[in-house]
This record gives sequence, structure tokens and C-alpha cells, in this order.
Amino acid sequence: MKANTIFISSHISSFPKPENRNMTLTLRSSISFINLKETRSFKTPDDFLGSICFAQTRPSCRLRARNSMSMQETQLSHGKISISEGGSSEKREKLHGLTIPNGENDSKVPVFVMLPLDTVTLGGNLNKPRAMNASLMALKSAGVEGVMVDAWWGLVEKDGPMKYNWEGYAELVQMVEKHGLKLQVVMSFHQCGGNVGDSCSIPLPPWVLEEISKNPDLVYTDRSGRRNPEYISLGCDSIPVLRGRTPIQAYTDYMRSFRDRFRDYLGRVIVEIQVGMGPCGELRYPAYPESNGTWKFPGIGEFQCYDKYMRASLEAAAEAIGKKDWGKGGPHDSGHYKQFPEETGFFIRDGIWNSEYGQFFLEWYSGKLLEHGDRILAAAKGTFHGTGAKLSGKIAGIHWHYRTRSHAAELTAGYYNTKYRDGYLPIAQMLSKHGVVFNFTCMEMRDGEQPEHANCSPEGLVRQVKMATKTAGVELAGENALERYDAGAYAQVLATSRSDSGNGLSAFTYLRMNKRLFEGDSWRHLVEFVKSMSEGGRKFSECDSRGTSLYIGFIREKNVEKMKEAALV
Repeated sequence: MKANTIFISSHISSFPKPENRNMTLTLRSSISFINLKETRSFKTPDDFLGSICFAQTRPSCRLRARNSMSMQETQLSHGKISISEGGSSEKREKLHGLTIPNGENDSKVPVFVMLPLDTVTLGGNLNKPRAMNASLMALKSAGVEGVMVDAWWGLVEKDGPMKYNWEGYAELVQMVEKHGLKLQVVMSFHQCGGNVGDSCSIPLPPWVLEEISKNPDLVYTDRSGRRNPEYISLGCDSIPVLRGRTPIQAYTDYMRSFRDRFRDYLGRVIVEIQVGMGPCGELRYPAYPESNGTWKFPGIGEFQCYDKYMRASLEAAAEAIGKKDWGKGGPHDSGHYKQFPEETGFFIRDGIWNSEYGQFFLEWYSGKLLEHGDRILAAAKGTFHGTGAKLSGKIAGIHWHYRTRSHAAELTAGYYNTKYRDGYLPIAQMLSKHGVVFNFTCMEMRDGEQPEHANCSPEGLVRQVKMATKTAGVELAGENALERYDAGAYAQVLATSRSDSGNGLSAFTYLRMNKRLFEGDSWRHLVEFVKSMSEGGRKFSECDSRGTSLYIGFIREKNVEKMKEAALV
């Protein structure tokens, strides 16, 4: 066998297990922070050269789904993955021990999987298409609904204003359709690199960086004058700073180009457009950048309102209420990136955040972020209306210092959420206005896993968001914030997916596809998780300890041969 020949070995009961045939996937994962076991993920494509097996699942494994109100136990029956014969009947095999009937359609929570950040290369081509093809085949066999991919502004429009290259994405869309999967596409107007999970570098388009070099105030700036080049400052949203176009116009043109290129797939294969609205694609300020050690968990971060456009807006807001002195800059005593609330005059328990000035500043700062989201989503709604594709917007799960009064880390990111004010209801209402899904992270986290000194409460934060989205009448979808492969994390997602307290999840996107996902227990946990989410996260009455077969998804007969031995040269 040639060294560069790649084989997939699947422990599938429909055919004998081939010997010494392993699939080599060259994929990139994201790096994690605050990892429970300090587990280090792979950072470069070369780190992913290795063998991947879709391992046989073991019997008598259970996932326990918990929440603050009650503990519910999900016992998942499982054995080997089996493939039924193709044909018109396409019968499903039954789960042994399943006593609860299938739920109604509205109880199903479809699961998507994020593709690697470098799915499309810097040259605009699909990265390692043979490995991608094999991976999509495997995900389909696990019952996954579809995948998510970033459509990077810095790749597609890098050759000049309004010169778009969608070819790598077109190849991916066709491949996704071939496997009967769905696609979520992120309009990624931010740079890749310098944040949690960033494993490669994709800057903004070169012509945009040229404009930034001429006018550094185009990007977010902190009190010390540090510029952040990962996203254009919302302060210049409506100013023609990009060679005659405003940033909002540039984003709109980009989305229109995407719509026109993929019109035949929208609503059918491409089922969701996630609209990027800030760093990491999230509606927030870049208050906690990891690059160059600027910020470290659980630091409070810093306000990002010191570019000339933001300063002019703050000055005008202060003059409008007759408080000119309040417009001279942000709070002077709000600390530094790595500090704790108690070390500052602004965020301390009874600090300035709760004064008349503090309320003025925080309302302005968070209000500017809401206006930014409103402008972009209005443009997205006008662009994609009638295509059949859903729109979504991503909100960051900033759970550290949540158990303090000021919620400092949320405030610097632009979420005016404190002990006395719900900062997520206004965001949910803005998204609801445009019919946009509220996509939220940290669905996999438990309070007990977090360091005590950080005053975290991801569970409390998720509960608050579930109630805010229910009140606003907006759909809620979720993601995991960090890479997790353990049963405990999946069980926590199962618990938060239910609607027993606020909104349930309409969809869940798993972060992220990489080599480890296809190995042993990781693969088994994913298969069980997808199955349980398809049943609304409800428990089974008994565990299958006899190793009977669990059928996951349909793989047509012609694909069975490919699964048995797919030679990728």
C-alpha cells in the first residue's frame, strides 16, 4: 500500500472489518482555553495526519442530562453501527429496549457540525476535498443534519472591491448536496486569528487593510490606543470609508453576491445564513482579545470605544443630555484586561457602573452595538428574503463574573446585563424584529466545572437567555463554546435543549470537525447525542446491554462500498 493512499476503516456490522485500513484526515481543529484537563488540541494541518476509525460503540453507556430544576437520565441503547441494504423500502433497524415512541416533529433538535476554519484555502479552493468527502459521508451515517462553514470576507473578496471568488465554496455546496446534508453558511466579516479557537490566520481583505493603514481609526481601539484589526469599528458603519462604500454597503454587496451565486441552493441545501456582526462573528465588541497575551481568562476585558468615530458619537450623546464632560472618553477607572471587578472603581460591587454616569455610558455603549446589529440584519433580511434560508445571529456566552453584581466581562463586550438589568432581552427583541434566530454559545458548560474565583455561571446565563428569547418570541439555537468530546458535555446540551425552562433549542451546531471527533469514544458519544437530540432529549426505559445494532441515518448501497474502502490518493 502506498504511503499516500488513505483508507477509511469503519466498524460496520454490514460487512467484515478490513485490516490495517485507516483513514487519514488532514483537518484543522480549534484550540481551547480554560480546558478542563488542559488538553491541547491540534494547531496545524500536519498535526492531523493519523489514523481514524469509526469505532464500535460499547454497550451499557448512559448520558445523564441535568439542569437546575431536576435531574433527568437518558439511557442510550447502542451497539454497532449497521448499514441496511439500499432500495426503495429503506427500512430502519429498531433500537432494542426503546419503549417510548418517536416524538413529534417539533421535538426534534437537528445537529450540525462545524467544518474546519480552513475548509477553503487562501487560494480560494476547497481544502483536501477527498478527506472532506469521506468526512461528510461519515457524518451523514451518524444522522447529522448538516454542517456549518465560514465564508471568509478575507478570502472571497481579497482581490479587490466587489471582485468575488466563490469557487471553493461552490465545490463544497455540491459535495454537501451529494451526501444529502444541509449547510449553514456564516458571513464572516471578521478576521480569523487571535481569538479562542482560531487555529489559522485569515485577515480582512488586503484592500481593506490598506484603508486601515491609512486611517487606523477604522478599527476598534482601547483606552491605551491599542488597535484591533479583526473587525471594522461599528463607529464608521455609515461612513464611506471603504473606497466609496460604507462598511454596511460592503457587507450588503457581499451577501448579494453570495445570494446570486447560490440562488439555486438557498432554502434547499443552504438552509441558514449566520450573519457576522463582530469579532468571531458574534454581536459584541472585541473586549477580550487573546492575541499577544492581551487578555487572559477570567479578566474583565476593556471598553472598545476610543477610535475617533466612537468618541465623536459619545461626545454627541453627552451633549444631547447636557452632560458635556461625560463625553470626553470612557470610564477612567474601569481597569485593565486581566483584572478582576474588585480591583476597579467602576466594576466593584457598589461601583460607578450603577451611578447616573455609569448608566448613561453603558446605555450608549450597548445601544451602539444594538444599532449595529439592527443595520446589518436589516440588510441581510432584504437580501435573503424569499430565498427560504433562515437568518441567524451569534451572541457570545460570557459566563465569567456572572455571579457578581456588575457582570463586568459582559459590560465591556457590550451586553448591558447586571443584577438589576436584563441585557439579553433587548438583543432578543432586536433579532425577533428581523425574524433572526438567536444563536448562543456555552451550552455544554456546567457551573461546577468552572474555577471558583472566576464567579462563573454558564448555567445561569443560559437560563436567562432561554427566558429572554421566549419572552421576545425568537428562536434559540446553540453551540458549544469549547471543544468537548465527553458524555458529560453532551448530556448538558441535552438538558439545555429542552423547553422546560424558557425556550428549547431549534438546532445545535457542534464545534468542531477534526480528527479526534472520528475516534473511539468521541465518535460513539456523537452518534448517541445526535440520536437523543432527534428524540427531543428524552430518556429510554432500559439500556441495551446485548450489543444489538443501532441504525444511524441512511447510506445508500453505492456508498456502502465507499465506506468499506475509500482510497483517497
